[in-house]
Amino acid sequence: MKAKTRWITTGSRYMGVILAFLLSVQSGYAQLRLPQVIGDNMVLQRDKPVEIWGWTTKGATVTIVFNGQEANAKADGQGRWRTTLKPMTFGGPFDMTVHDTRSVITLRNILIGDVWVCSGQSNMEMPIQGWGGDSTLAAGKTIKAANHPDIRLFTVERATSFTPVNDVTGTWQACSPANVGSFSATAYYFGRELNRDLNIPIGLIHTSWGGTNVQAWTSWDEMSKEEPYKSTSLKNMPKKQEASEKNRKAYNAALLSDPGVTEKWYAINTDLKSWKQTPLPQYYEQSAIGNADGIVWYRKDIDISAAAAAKPATLSLGAIDDNDETYVNGTLVGKTNAYNTKRVYEIPAGVLKAGKNTLVVRVTDTGGGGGFYSDAAELYLATAAGRVALAGDWLYKPAVLTTQFDLQDMGPNSFPSQLFNAMVSPLIPFTITGAIWYQGESNAHEAEKYRKMFPAMIQDWRAHWGYDFPFLWVQLANFMDAPSQPAPSSWAMLREAQHGALALPNTGEALAIDIGEAKDIHPKNKQEVGHRLALAAKHVVYKKEGVYSGPEYSSIAINGDKAVISFTQIGGGLTAKGDANGQLKGFAIAGADGRYVWAKARIENNQVVVSSDAVKNPVSVRYAWADNPEGANLYNREGLPASPFRTDKLPK
Repeated sequence: MKAKTRWITTGSRYMGVILAFLLSVQSGYAQLRLPQVIGDNMVLQRDKPVEIWGWTTKGATVTIVFNGQEANAKADGQGRWRTTLKPMTFGGPFDMTVHDTRSVITLRNILIGDVWVCSGQSNMEMPIQGWGGDSTLAAGKTIKAANHPDIRLFTVERATSFTPVNDVTGTWQACSPANVGSFSATAYYFGRELNRDLNIPIGLIHTSWGGTNVQAWTSWDEMSKEEPYKSTSLKNMPKKQEASEKNRKAYNAALLSDPGVTEKWYAINTDLKSWKQTPLPQYYEQSAIGNADGIVWYRKDIDISAAAAAKPATLSLGAIDDNDETYVNGTLVGKTNAYNTKRVYEIPAGVLKAGKNTLVVRVTDTGGGGGFYSDAAELYLATAAGRVALAGDWLYKPAVLTTQFDLQDMGPNSFPSQLFNAMVSPLIPFTITGAIWYQGESNAHEAEKYRKMFPAMIQDWRAHWGYDFPFLWVQLANFMDAPSQPAPSSWAMLREAQHGALALPNTGEALAIDIGEAKDIHPKNKQEVGHRLALAAKHVVYKKEGVYSGPEYSSIAINGDKAVISFTQIGGGLTAKGDANGQLKGFAIAGADGRYVWAKARIENNQVVVSSDAVKNPVSVRYAWADNPEGANLYNREGLPASPFRTDKLPK
């Protein structure tokens, strides 16, 4: 499934700020100003040249005094100035003064240490205190103990723009119980461990947005090279946005007057002449409905016996994206407003009847993928006389769709580079140690593209900053139901694409396939995520000795009816975590036909021997190859899980 998108476009706010600034420049005078990321309580990068910039009257000279240094800059014709401080060792706190002939700005409580940009989608965005009362693991204890004056926090407020803007909205804060709860949990646990182990100040710049794809975080310099954007002009985008907003108002009004409600499409005697047939379960996007949001009604008739109708029953529809209202024989039996919740509704006695019964489901998709996305086995009616399968052909009729209003969503995923422009570009050239990244759920449906896009984004950021800073990321966590049999997996493909980016220099990866949650795309154990990112940082950046990764696939050798798998990063040795008999789980094996079956696997001489009675001539092996590879238990003795892998090159 695709991770859901919830966004509010705030880029217009920046247009107002920029306009006011430009008008002041044109009038011949501008107030001395610094970007938001340069302020009280900030952390400046140690051991590297530090860029300081801002705006003032065109042609004015600006002087910066900090930690025994004095640097000067002259504003250009647009009033922008920039200068560089020489490398400094870690320490502080210090004050900084910035002045021109008219104004003086004094910044207080500045530290020198390591600065990390922390970005991605909702799993990076998720704060320690969580959302809606659903907090991260041990949130209360963490918040109470978070008195770390040498850790500084900066959160970039959400914004979008079709072109790069000059500044972000945000404020540096010294980490304390009063402010840490609303900060990114992944970023905080990462920074806390580095601060503790390295004993240096840590600055964390958090810039993320839930439900967003990698294209939104990549600059137009890079995205304009790709189809279908090569011939796209940005000049027309503001006009398109204006038209889209007008269409959205009409669409929102139509949602409130759904003809399916006013005409009672849930009734037994509904006119079905205009209804069409479609198989379920499937997304809107997989059907003739296409890439649209809005309301679609689904209908199915089933026959049951008198014995089945005599008692209460249970209706299971699996997960529906986003909201539903479900009727049986014209009676509302349940409704749910949540995209990641399985629908299980109790049907009281007397609602069902012997013979034909009519099921009607009104589905409302508010953004991203829409429709039914559970396994076919999860669609059924359980009666006293047995279970009736509901997967297969249904009737459907759209009521209100975005495509009916020529509506193009103008959120951050609707057009590339909007988040880079508004939430990354303004941070450049602030000097940093590196970046951590937790994203990919929204690209899981296009793993093959991600193989190219993700490394391209990393290189794109590095090019804009002007140096190849370290880049670390979290591999997608386990999510959704564990498979009963080996099967293709979009999330496994995305993990493989992420893992492939390790081919870039100065990169690292933290695995999360063992700390996710089947029913929640936002796993609560962010402590372990932050810890594993910190392990990667200590190896890649700080050159610390020690095990920093779980086992990684190296090679396969076929020995008769067995496959022997070798690994790197085995640390103190391979182990079958949690199994007293040393039995490994999560391995599948296939012959030349490419049909995978679960395999027996055991550790011998720090290799894994894989076999199955059903495969006499093995060719390939897969491990933890599933959306949720629950139970996969190959680890090294340091407690780090093996990365998922496959030895074949099949399309999926």
